[in-house]
Amino acid sequence: MLGAIAGDIIGSVYERNPVKTRDFKLFSSDSNFTDDTVLSVAVAEVLLSDTDYENAYREFYRQYPNQGYGYGFRRWVMVETNSPYNSYGNGSAMRVSPVGWAFDSQPEVLHEAKKSAIVTHNHVEGIKGAQAVAAAIFLARTGHSKAAIKGYLSDTFQYDLDRSLNEIRPDYSFDVSCQGSVPESIIAFLESDNYEDSVRNAIALGGDSDTMACIAGAIAEAYYKYIDPEIIAAIFDRLPGHLATIVKQFTGKYCRY
Repeated sequence: MLGAIAGDIIGSVYERNPVKTRDFKLFSSDSNFTDDTVLSVAVAEVLLSDTDYENAYREFYRQYPNQGYGYGFRRWVMVETNSPYNSYGNGSAMRVSPVGWAFDSQPEVLHEAKKSAIVTHNHVEGIKGAQAVAAAIFLARTGHSKAAIKGYLSDTFQYDLDRSLNEIRPDYSFDVSCQGSVPESIIAFLESDNYEDSVRNAIALGGDSDTMACIAGAIAEAYYKYIDPEIIAAIFDRLPGHLATIVKQFTGKYCRY
């Protein structure tokens, strides 16, 4: 979960200013958490307190309303409808990382990932994106190899993970769909050597940088089981106390490595 939040904050300044290079500053004075972090913490709160996703998403939005939410999500919150809006956007995948840590079997992870997605993202691709990321985190944290993770995700979700970053990068652009950003984020992890490498790979594709770094970083934390303490310190420097408290509670309970 720390890997997801760090990726979000690091990628935040490049979302509308894309880069095609891995040579960039990790943090600047403009680096800040976005909706990716807010809703990831909302998922963590649900898993800690056994509340429901719909109310948690609405409540966390109300507390942090100006963090870059998508139009569909904002409209869903404002109209107070109970109906999902058939989204296949990557919002379902960006917020799901706590699910990959909190359960002890793959079926449980897939079930809960769907629950976390379906209140808004009930499109098949929206559900698939959330399940794929949560499954990758579960497999990574339970000691599976990159080859095993890649094979499972390719077979289960029909994602094309045989492309290289060098093949993707030249023509890749901003894409907020699950099908157009989740596979690429997974590849950014697969081609990495460590946590920071994974985040740099994702951002250097020049797409939806905060969300892609959030996804790649979430999987990388689970796999490498290490994030530089300076990166962790930098993210807590940027989190409000309320969010930081929930993150510490969740990581203390589930993210032990």
